[in-house]
Amino acid sequence: MAQIITNPLILIDGSSYLYRAYYAFPSLMNSLGKPTGAMYGILSMIKSLLMQYNTSHVVVVFDSQGKTFRNDLFKQYKAHRPPMPNSLIIQLQPIHAMLKAMGLPILQIHGVEADDVIGTLALEAEKKGQEVLISSNDKDMAQLVSSRIKLINSITHTILGPKEVEQKYGVPPSLIIDFIAMMGDSSDSIPGIPGIGQKTAKTMLQSFGNMYSIYNNLDKINKLSFRGAKTVATKLKANRDIAFMSYKLAKIKTDVELKISSNQLILKEPDFDTLKDLFYYYEFNIWLKDIQKGKWIKKNKDTQEQKNLSPNKGKIIKTTISTSYRNYNLISNQTMLNDLIEKLKNANVFSLSLETDSVDTLIANIIGIAFSIKSGESTYLPIYHDFSKKINKLHCVKILKQLKPLLEDNRIFKIGKNLKYYRGVLNNYGIELNGIKFDTMLESYCLNSTKGKHDIVNLAEYWLSRKIITIKEIIDKKKNKIYLEKIDFEKVAISTSEDADINLQIHLQIWPKLKIQEGPKKIFEEIEIPLLKVISRIERNGVLIDRLLLEQYSQEISIRLAQLKQEAYELTGKSFNLSSTKQLQVILFNNKNTHLTRKTPSGATSTSEAVLEKLALHYPLPKIILKHRSLLKLKSTYIDKLLLMLHPITGRIHTSYNQTVTATGRLSSTTPNLQNIPIRNNEGRSIRQAFIAGSYKRIITADYSQIELRIMAHISQDKQLLYAFACGNDIHSITASEIFGISLAKVSSHQRRSAKAINFGLIYGMSPFGLARELNISTSEAKKYIDVYFMRYPGVLRYMQETREKAKKKGYVETLEGRRLWLPNIKSHNATQRKASERAAINAPLQGTAADIIKKAMIAIDEWLQQQCIDDIKMIMQVHDELVFEISENIVEFSIKKICNLMENIMQLDVPLLVTIGNGKNWEQAYSKI
Repeated sequence: MAQIITNPLILIDGSSYLYRAYYAFPSLMNSLGKPTGAMYGILSMIKSLLMQYNTSHVVVVFDSQGKTFRNDLFKQYKAHRPPMPNSLIIQLQPIHAMLKAMGLPILQIHGVEADDVIGTLALEAEKKGQEVLISSNDKDMAQLVSSRIKLINSITHTILGPKEVEQKYGVPPSLIIDFIAMMGDSSDSIPGIPGIGQKTAKTMLQSFGNMYSIYNNLDKINKLSFRGAKTVATKLKANRDIAFMSYKLAKIKTDVELKISSNQLILKEPDFDTLKDLFYYYEFNIWLKDIQKGKWIKKNKDTQEQKNLSPNKGKIIKTTISTSYRNYNLISNQTMLNDLIEKLKNANVFSLSLETDSVDTLIANIIGIAFSIKSGESTYLPIYHDFSKKINKLHCVKILKQLKPLLEDNRIFKIGKNLKYYRGVLNNYGIELNGIKFDTMLESYCLNSTKGKHDIVNLAEYWLSRKIITIKEIIDKKKNKIYLEKIDFEKVAISTSEDADINLQIHLQIWPKLKIQEGPKKIFEEIEIPLLKVISRIERNGVLIDRLLLEQYSQEISIRLAQLKQEAYELTGKSFNLSSTKQLQVILFNNKNTHLTRKTPSGATSTSEAVLEKLALHYPLPKIILKHRSLLKLKSTYIDKLLLMLHPITGRIHTSYNQTVTATGRLSSTTPNLQNIPIRNNEGRSIRQAFIAGSYKRIITADYSQIELRIMAHISQDKQLLYAFACGNDIHSITASEIFGISLAKVSSHQRRSAKAINFGLIYGMSPFGLARELNISTSEAKKYIDVYFMRYPGVLRYMQETREKAKKKGYVETLEGRRLWLPNIKSHNATQRKASERAAINAPLQGTAADIIKKAMIAIDEWLQQQCIDDIKMIMQVHDELVFEISENIVEFSIKKICNLMENIMQLDVPLLVTIGNGKNWEQAYSKI
């Protein structure tokens, strides 16, 4: 809910709005195929702003086309930014037309940026005593903030005055230019001082004042208490020219020559006839109806921050929704809020639930928060129900300011579900969620990872025999965004209140069972809960993507796909759909000489990859189809989706890591799935080239080498394996030597690959048939290899046999840390199910221990980075046994040594853990150097 400012001059950063709108609505178009996403987005945001603030003076300012004076200062200024996409360029003219029809003045001044025009107008208006509101999410604008000039964030709707700027960045508005100049800004290619990050810059400025004072006191920096002070002094001294050049780039020009003054920026009456025509053509039908009904922009006339409807007592939320618990209360005034906070403090532990308007943590706004201290009771606190007239409107910023100490207190424990998401959302408001003690999803997962899904709907049904109201049932939602104006307030209040209450009840059911099991309890408390914050930070860091490279690669693949189609048509003498199973069946199997067929369960002829690979040995067409499938999947599943997933605010990919999906403890990732990006072919590896480091940074990969085989050596205590790893020998070459009966010197690369398949295949329970297919040999030959393997490594065979027996007795297997994998089918009469459980029993302790090791390493590295306040090292990805970092160039060597040391010593095994390091400007370059 926005702070009320009386009739401000509103300065809108049109360029910032434009790109945000374009990337938030990338696929919208009308029935004529005209793209409309940017139009819809920018009008939605400006319309929302005008509805919140009654103003008579407003302007939308856009960047000028071409170079500005900053390019003369620094040739690389914004040089890395890709050109404006054509699909956005063609939307510019109608956007301007719509804004003008809305009565909005538009400014675009040659040779300067929108920031400079806004800065000039803001200072002019301030001198006249006018209140100014700048709508932009660019941190550069914070330098303009004063008692009369404030920023409003178009995402969170929070207002930043001088105090809020200092709270957010750690420095006052007067030092924002120095702050940016020191740490740099990769989005604008402002270099900053290499090796100086946000925390270091903040420390320097807080200690000495502005950058001039810092440079006048370089000799005193060594006396500061933080670690690495001498190094910082050296960096500052060596990069003085860069620092002050960066200062000039970051400083907003406030004396731009304008032919219009701030008091002439008058909001005119809308030209409804023009708007109707534009909305009709671009098919904005809802807005068209709003105009016809006279409801195009309904301004907010409520200018009071707070109206206490009921000074003492709250009310029980009334609703027609069927629920067994009615003791859900609503906070509707300041007195009640004070009472609630006091109760939560005294409770020492409480359950909370957030309702938001987006699944994207970087842009999500909090609609409301519910708290539960006692089973069956809950209290709902509205945060952003500005559409609701059923409650009084407590001020959003004021509420969160009061909740901040409570939510950040480590001594007050919090219970919730998916607290990783809550933490990310609260970060948007400058709140660090501490005291994360119990997450019901993680509790359920650690108790039994194989027992279905661990979301609140399934947990409520299983533990409480209760069907709960889901937010999906009561909201109007599209593209992961909630339409606030269409939400039924009471239903949302009930749903969120119930969520907090149910989470508490589920916790009270699960925790007594979990805490008496030593291994699962240890996994929960020492790994999964601490990891929650770590992966939240990784998600927020994101990974930088070379958009141009991906777009170019997508075009190249499109050309290659077209060529493959043409080759297929020429071979068959007809055109057909290469992706159609039915058409392929006719094309491939109407030849009587084609005998290599396989039937699907429905009786149709299979066109699976395995069948096509066999056919490709004899016919050219299947080769073309396989290649076409591979490239099409690469383009649609990875390249094009990655482009769509570039975040409109950061320009980075922000995957979501899931702790409760895989049964063995490994992390999985979604939107996008980084675990599945292919690496075995050149096309797949090209995708990794687009994962790049920022300016003056490097991508560092740290990969556990053969970790599951090392764990096998430790658990099985096989003497041959222990000796090989202890000596640092190549285990695959040794295995090849043993199996093929040749000396190490004579092992060929082909034999080593075969041995690698055996080493890894057997720990996954691979059968002779599976190994035969993997190596393209006969089943009898594969069985012979396996027999020789077990003869050479009897400890491995013994481990497998004993593990099967233990699993049958206990019903589960454990990792070295105590993580359990339950095996409900280990005694099944169904041979297929039983054998699958036996294979899982053999592999789970190995894969699960590997998962525990890398999770412990992530926690240790994050702890080191947080304790030492190192902001030049960012953990940006976790993929299988690999951690990926983005690190400032000048501390790469130091970072590698520390990361290796932490990873290799995180757990003591009877064989050494080995970490291999890669270093490059992109992920593929770094990975290829491992």
